[in-house]
Amino acid sequence: MTNYRLSCHCGAVELDLSLPEGLSTARRCDCSFCRRRGAAAVTAPLDGLKVVRGAENLTMYQWGTKTAQHYFCKTCGIYTHHRRRSNPNEYGVNLGALEGVNLRDLGEIGWVDGVNHPSDRNPG
Repeated sequence: MTNYRLSCHCGAVELDLSLPEGLSTARRCDCSFCRRRGAAAVTAPLDGLKVVRGAENLTMYQWGTKTAQHYFCKTCGIYTHHRRRSNPNEYGVNLGALEGVNLRDLGEIGWVDGVNHPSDRNPG
């Protein structure tokens, strides 16, 4: 288990994170929203994320199936985390907002196919 602190740009929001798989789950998504947001994310279980400062400064965005919940700082606009549509028992956490992590040090970050998400497919 690896522990991290996440902060938005202005410092109004801080999260404590427990990442059971560390940074090995880093990935990018090409769905219409993530593609525009551009942030890579790592995985945290629901009980592995704690808002330690600024809960009142977080705003949430949803669309489509309304399963995913995307959180942003109201002041600086930085994406902090989201509850995943692909697995609502997990959070995706903004890798670029983790204190002490430099994305350049991680090398190539893989992609997931959010464009063809199973929730968007018509049955049959």
